[in-house]
Amino acid sequence: MAGSCAPWVGSAYLFLQSTCKAIALPSLYENSQKKPSVFRALKLALADSTGSVNGVDMLKVHCSHPHLIVQLKFCKQENCRHFLRSYREGALREALQNHLQLSLAITAVPLEMELKAGNEHLDSMLKDEDRCLEYIYREKPDRLRDEEITELEERLKGLMIHQSTSNSIPVNDCTSLDSPSLPCPSQGSSLSPQVTFIFQGQQFANRTLTPDDHQKFAKLVSKKWKQVGRSLQKSCRALRDPVIDSLALEYDREGLYEQAYQLLRKFIESEGTKATIARLVAALEENGLISLAEELLGLHSNEDCS
Repeated sequence: MAGSCAPWVGSAYLFLQSTCKAIALPSLYENSQKKPSVFRALKLALADSTGSVNGVDMLKVHCSHPHLIVQLKFCKQENCRHFLRSYREGALREALQNHLQLSLAITAVPLEMELKAGNEHLDSMLKDEDRCLEYIYREKPDRLRDEEITELEERLKGLMIHQSTSNSIPVNDCTSLDSPSLPCPSQGSSLSPQVTFIFQGQQFANRTLTPDDHQKFAKLVSKKWKQVGRSLQKSCRALRDPVIDSLALEYDREGLYEQAYQLLRKFIESEGTKATIARLVAALEENGLISLAEELLGLHSNEDCS
């Protein structure tokens, strides 16, 4: 594919269309008040799909009714491979639906997606991952990032800094950027809400999990609830593999939301005041669920964009 010394760079187009007649994605994106919310949902869903906030770069968003077309640039084959699997398994669609629902404060956004690299329609060959990667690698980006995208990126970063500053508390001596997401050890026998932890260079109070955290986790974690459970089990005996498997079977008919909800319920009931946001954020980070961690920390609350 690429030479051993050459950087891996490729490009693709993601076509998005709402199947609900009352929701037109291009119209929402063309609306100056709604555009930042749509962009934020795209950014978060793509971060989920690549396992990194910088896993893929949006170069331009085209409005071509009824489609919203996103031009993507990948700079690492690993991120692109992760994206393809997320797209193939439907995780990207589900993540984008959920983030649009939260950002726009609407009930549901049913979506259809199509992925292209040049003239190649990749949907018909998704099982052949290497072939898809080859086509994406051949399709080099034909533009720099659009100025509008840069402005939206800066606006989103500014919002995150503002909200994280509002949520942060004074730094304790024992906190360190060298150990992100790990709670600072307390002097007592358990973690207290006053302990702080670092996430993406920002500091947060290590509070106990709330009912709102519980519901957001269950709604957004999707198919990765088992992986998060296995990350939590390293410090929680109540979440051993047999327990996780039992939850999967017992709540199979109720679906992913209920399975994830029951998993976190088990964690909270078992750990009590030690069921903290820092432990959950660390488990989410370990499984590439960066945007969900940011959601739980209040970095993506709906804003007034007027």
